[in-house]
Amino acid sequence: MEEYFKRLYAASFNDFCECLNKRIAQKERTFIVTANPETFWMGQSDKEINTILLDPKVTLVPDGISIVKSAHMLDIAIKERITGCDLADYLLKYAGKKGLKIALLGAKEEVITKLVEKIKSDYPAAQVVYAENGYTPDKDAFFQKIKKLEPDIVLVALGIPAQEKLIYQHLKEFKKGIFMGVGGSFDVLSGSKKRAPKVFIKLHLEWLYRLLCEPKRIKRFYDNNIKFMAHILKLKKAKNKTK
Repeated sequence: MEEYFKRLYAASFNDFCECLNKRIAQKERTFIVTANPETFWMGQSDKEINTILLDPKVTLVPDGISIVKSAHMLDIAIKERITGCDLADYLLKYAGKKGLKIALLGAKEEVITKLVEKIKSDYPAAQVVYAENGYTPDKDAFFQKIKKLEPDIVLVALGIPAQEKLIYQHLKEFKKGIFMGVGGSFDVLSGSKKRAPKVFIKLHLEWLYRLLCEPKRIKRFYDNNIKFMAHILKLKKAKNKTK
């Protein structure tokens, strides 16, 4: 797992946004994986996710304070967390400034419709060339449909690992574009669901807010985050012995 941490983008959110601006301008194809404990833990048992996380052509960003703190425990310098929701919000705003093409896949029909309407209202210069809800039975067809449209930004909100695997499977079919899996971000970006209060965000406790709002997440949290942290502690102990 330590190899995953070594591949994380280590600079600031603003630095990464500048990096994306250049990649868009130079028409470089970029696949961003927003890594949280669940992502890294899944990579231990899922060969396809492991391949994605270790692919040098894939960009990993630290989405989650647990990832940042764990990196520090392993003596890997990471400046700050870079959340998928914040990145998606930035990309939509940037698309509005530059008149970029956007393709969207995921969420319920009413959510994706609301998001498209909001983008058109808030960023009229942005071009939503195609949008489809996440309940379509043939999700591969989405990528076939957008190939000729040559979008600059492709956001997929299907949750891990479905969104990462789907993007990775079709990435080679595109010459350019920023591709990113954004989980449940469409709900927040569309205004359908509120993000955690600012105090939770400031204290890096968005995970706690989600658990309080959705107690059914507790088992998933234990299966991934708790086991992940236990593994990190073992890695740290092993590193200390070798010093």
